[in-house]
Amino acid sequence: MFRKVSLALAATLIMAGAAWADPIEGNWKTQAGDTAAISGSGSFSITLKSGKYAGKTIGSLKAAGDNKYAGSITDPANDKTYSGKATLSGTALKMSGCVLGGLICKSQTWHKL
Repeated sequence: MFRKVSLALAATLIMAGAAWADPIEGNWKTQAGDTAAISGSGSFSITLKSGKYAGKTIGSLKAAGDNKYAGSITDPANDKTYSGKATLSGTALKMSGCVLGGLICKSQTWHKL
């Protein structure tokens, strides 16, 4: 009896932990078709998992509230780092990197896998 209760409690805690995970966490398909993994708690790291630059960390974001995130994004092709932000809408993540205080920006949309 105790074992069944323990297993049920463990299953409930595991499911609750998944529900508490930030929606930005997980694997994302980039606009170029590569897979990027976003992980962390409070501060999120973005690492490419596939493609030419697999294994490279390309960003760091912190929650800014209301499904918005801010931090830095690095272009893996030239290793330049930009002021970055992301906005989550359902299973789409709009990423953007800017220079000159937001005067010049590039953006792309990623989709949750």
